[in-house]
Amino acid sequence: MLLLNSCADEYLDNSKIYAIDTESFFNSETDYYNALVAAYDPLQSTFINVLMGEIASNNTLCGGESATDVPGYQQVDDMTHSPVNSQLQNLWSWMFGGVNRAAYIIEFQDKTDFVGKEVIIAEARFLRAYYNFELVKWFGDIPIKPEGRFVFGDEKSIPRSPKAEVYALIEADLKYAVANLTYVAPQVGRATKGSAEALLGKVYLYQDKFQEASTVLKNLIDFGPYDLVTDYNSIFEDAGENGVESVFEVQYTDIQGAGFGCLQCSEGNVAVGFQGVRGYDGDLFTSGFSFNVPTQEMVDEFEPGDNRKDVAILDIDAWAASTGASFTTGYEHTGFFNRKYIPRKRSTEAAGDLNLTNPNNYRAIRFADVLLMAAEAFNRRSNPDDGIAKVYLNRVRARAFGAANDVTSSGSNLTSAIYHERRVELVGEGHQFFDLVRTGRGTQITGFTSGKNEVFPIPLEEIQFSQGNWSQNSNY
Repeated sequence: MLLLNSCADEYLDNSKIYAIDTESFFNSETDYYNALVAAYDPLQSTFINVLMGEIASNNTLCGGESATDVPGYQQVDDMTHSPVNSQLQNLWSWMFGGVNRAAYIIEFQDKTDFVGKEVIIAEARFLRAYYNFELVKWFGDIPIKPEGRFVFGDEKSIPRSPKAEVYALIEADLKYAVANLTYVAPQVGRATKGSAEALLGKVYLYQDKFQEASTVLKNLIDFGPYDLVTDYNSIFEDAGENGVESVFEVQYTDIQGAGFGCLQCSEGNVAVGFQGVRGYDGDLFTSGFSFNVPTQEMVDEFEPGDNRKDVAILDIDAWAASTGASFTTGYEHTGFFNRKYIPRKRSTEAAGDLNLTNPNNYRAIRFADVLLMAAEAFNRRSNPDDGIAKVYLNRVRARAFGAANDVTSSGSNLTSAIYHERRVELVGEGHQFFDLVRTGRGTQITGFTSGKNEVFPIPLEEIQFSQGNWSQNSNY
């Protein structure tokens, strides 16, 4: 729970913070800034959330080299995971590491004053909300400590808070961030007012607070600086990073090496190499480990004329036939790959293992996601406004088809159309499993058991560390 690792030379090594007595730290703006950089660093380890979240859904199969390649991923794909799963343990540890780094700043927010401190505190609260939201999505009830950091021994006394209390803390953090940030980030990659509004809208949506979600998301759409780019393909190439459609983006780089001994130490997007075509030799792409392979059923979800299909899905047989590329097949080979996030050839030599240092940023919240969340909120609230819901939905569809291709239905049929649109617009981006669960459609996932698989098990080691303070999630 208290794992706090960082191997980045750009980011502050957390051990240096804790090597200094807290009374000797946070004495200057530089101290607060360095701690903030350290709090951003665990975002890069969210590669596992995206990769494993997609594998858990009905969009893809796990893939890999064999049925025993990364057993934790294979079990999540088959819905046979248990409290003994090293990948779920990693996710828990890395996200709580992020919570604690952000909470360190919050705990000492009043120690030193300087101009602009409220921005740093607001970003720290956004980050704590982001990490806690990931944890509550995956594990349900989790321990929270609003006043500051967890310390050793807290696991024996601080209970797992009910989801409602966790969400209340997340909402409070995000409202503070909204009130104290602007739409222009101090540096590329840092959170903004728009990031906080979008995440707050999503948090409301996950709790079925549709009225609140519709209000905050409409405000973001009306007054924020975001828009849909014309070319859907450009979003996922280098030129599309941190563009007008990016509401919040996790930054990655390939200038620092990484190895399998410390995946969370990589400054690159580890998930990209994992999703690459096995044994690939040819144009544009480089090889990878063939995980997270889309199914034929997912590919068939695209309507005729949808320009997103060839951007989102790489049909490797068709690609090889047209380009002369060669490849080998892995476990559960479907012939399809997540083209949004597979490794591209690079003009310069990167450091370390090329598969682990891909520089592809993760578009954590896109404006298209905001539009579709707003459409759902207006459609599903107690006083529906299907007119505005269709405006937002059809704005996304017009970009996808290159011209108006409007949905005209209302009510529950419109709800289904929005669900469909979220699936094809956001495929490969790690949202589908949670969209299914929060809307009561989890049984569409093969092997899913209602009353169990809505959340994942608390790692066994954490249960043991708590010495009876924490109980396990139901049916695990």
